[in-house]
Amino acid sequence: MTPFDQAALVYEEFSAGPFRQHLEFPSVLGLLGDMSQLRVLDMGCGNGVYSRMLARAGAGHVLGTDASRGMIEHARDREAKDRLGINYLTGSLPPALAGTFDLVLGVYVLPYATTHDELTALCRSAADALRPGGRFVTLPVHPEVAYDADHYARYGFRLHLDPPLTDGSPLELELSPGGGHELRVTARYWSAAALEKALADAGFGPVRWQSHRLAPAAAARPAEFWAPYLSAPHAAILDTRKEFTGP
Repeated sequence: MTPFDQAALVYEEFSAGPFRQHLEFPSVLGLLGDMSQLRVLDMGCGNGVYSRMLARAGAGHVLGTDASRGMIEHARDREAKDRLGINYLTGSLPPALAGTFDLVLGVYVLPYATTHDELTALCRSAADALRPGGRFVTLPVHPEVAYDADHYARYGFRLHLDPPLTDGSPLELELSPGGGHELRVTARYWSAAALEKALADAGFGPVRWQSHRLAPAAAARPAEFWAPYLSAPHAAILDTRKEFTGP
């Protein structure tokens, strides 16, 4: 049993809020671009929210994997209703599927590595899933995250941390999306240097640090609502590709 097994409802509520709908989702999907016929692995898929969006965006095949049986059961229940053709697996990727994916998406996966070796291993898991030249897009905790716990409160969450942050420092994410449910999860901070080293050691090329973007619907709220997040995002967006090897 993981801390996420009873958390699917909280994640559904959080995903319906303005932060994810008007900022996070458009940032990630806008960056991914055309996914027509791509084989996509949603690593650490949770309740399957991104898996469903990837399938609806035209991906040729979507596989979601997660360590939490509760989350995977929830995602499978949704798939039974939505019938998007998504497959879900608990645990790691079967060896037979290694090197078969064009894109791996890992949203809030790297923050759960507690050591640098674990961080590198997570990056290597993404690299192993990809064909040479395949793309990895992932969202770790931003190296310049705001220290004030209330900085992100208007977006449905708080971050509790003790400065100064160093590689592997724990921080607590408190999700309170407003539906009467709350969830607290412990994650880890990693510096830009540590993240780039782990990715390089796993076989990835140069890392592009991408910017967040607002959806047109975000204009329904004043610019001041979004300014705190855009000035100090809690998540970075890293974009890299598996390097070609061999002669």
